[in-house]
Amino acid sequence: MQLAKSMAAEPIYMLSLTKYRPEANYPEHGLVGQLATGHYEPIPLLSAYGATLCFAAKVIASSGGWDEVAVVCYPTRRSFVDLAMRADFRDWHVRKQAMMDRTAVFGTVPVAQLPHPASARLVVLEVWHGPAPSPVADGPAVAFDVEGTIVGDGRSWSGTRYTMIEPGTPLPLHQPRPDYQALLLEPSIEHWQWAN
Repeated sequence: MQLAKSMAAEPIYMLSLTKYRPEANYPEHGLVGQLATGHYEPIPLLSAYGATLCFAAKVIASSGGWDEVAVVCYPTRRSFVDLAMRADFRDWHVRKQAMMDRTAVFGTVPVAQLPHPASARLVVLEVWHGPAPSPVADGPAVAFDVEGTIVGDGRSWSGTRYTMIEPGTPLPLHQPRPDYQALLLEPSIEHWQWAN
């Protein structure tokens, strides 16, 4: 795990992308064969550390084959590390891993502002390495810098962008490339806020 600002006292927004297995595989806790969806939020633990689930969405389509996206805001990097060290949080994470095929978690910071709720709209999430690419869709867009990759596949990422679009907006098709991913999202939770 690496975060560029170490234990800086500013908030950090942890973006997670998740691909679930068709069935969980954790016989020690009786999860073999259960459907592996809807098991994200350890909300009481997050609240105890001042963290907030800001955004959650189902992935409608993506170049990376993802199923779910979530963003949790931690008031400081230290609060993220402290929560990750708790035994009950680690136990929850082991159970979640039994349901995941793979995941990626990025520490991100807003460039200027936070997204506004998409209401009836959809959201295009772009993740890239290098200079910011031209937006894949027209609409209100909010960018975040990637400060570090906490969990991933070894690739480096430098930026993300959330673009709110109306259903039916045409989106160009791009060939998959290692330094860019695009995800079309249907939000279920949108409580973007600045941490206290």
